[in-house]
Amino acid sequence: MFTSGFLAAFAAGVASLAGSRALLHWGIRKGLAAPRVANDSSPAALGLKAEEVRIATANARQLHAWLIRAPQQEQERDRPQAAVVVVHGWGGNAAMMLPLARPLHEAGFAALFIDTRCHGASDDDRFTSLPRFAEDAEHAFAWLAAQPGIDPQRIALLGHSVGAGAVLFAASRTPQVAAVVSVAAFSHPVAMMRRLLAAKRLPERPLGRYILDYVQKTIGHRFDDIAPLTTIARIRRPVLLVHGEDDEVVPIVEARQIYAARGDTPVELMTIAGNHDSFADLEGHIDQLTGFLQRALARH
Repeated sequence: MFTSGFLAAFAAGVASLAGSRALLHWGIRKGLAAPRVANDSSPAALGLKAEEVRIATANARQLHAWLIRAPQQEQERDRPQAAVVVVHGWGGNAAMMLPLARPLHEAGFAALFIDTRCHGASDDDRFTSLPRFAEDAEHAFAWLAAQPGIDPQRIALLGHSVGAGAVLFAASRTPQVAAVVSVAAFSHPVAMMRRLLAAKRLPERPLGRYILDYVQKTIGHRFDDIAPLTTIARIRRPVLLVHGEDDEVVPIVEARQIYAARGDTPVELMTIAGNHDSFADLEGHIDQLTGFLQRALARH
């Protein structure tokens, strides 16, 4: 039989271990949490009229968003508009995506710029992740499809970085999405997280692998299932992959890997000069982007 002293010591050891694990998990979440950056601009600053709205999403949270409606000629006032849901990247916000607002507007699209949970002016949540970005994109899509004057059959998703992986994931399980534009998506979450861990000088064994396993369990999805390398082939609508040739955050080889994994999905790959976050380089190719959307969202 165990003595009462042994049992007390064992219980204390278990409690200490549990406390250490809880502290480690807190540190992982804290270290990987996205920074919340306030929106420092607005459509109005660009001379564009917008509706500032709140959109219900998962876990009883709400998203902040701007809806910029397309300009319409008098003879088109009764025709529903094609539209684009725009999703920022990790640590970003809707304002950071506004360089796309005027080109989309002038090309004839309504555009919904959202802050995902834990970003910009949207509600906080226990954590955020690529699947939660995708949930927010899906709820924004459903909200936009229900708005008067919007054609629910002609709505595209556009995302940057983690937002790009998220819109690919969302489109793979939301067949109503008419088209996707992915800007600077990574090919697989593990590759991206390994680069992040290396930048933080954390060894892959044993800590790195423990972190990867913990994150996978926390988000409730296998990395392989949400990776753009997997989701791209599940999409049945046109996809445009945009990637900077000088991207040091996500090497351009990963865009080519996604393209190679496309299967029967109709995918176009557009490479441009520039790095991971520069939309200035994209401006020189904006006609290609809007042209893709015009073809993909054309009335039938």
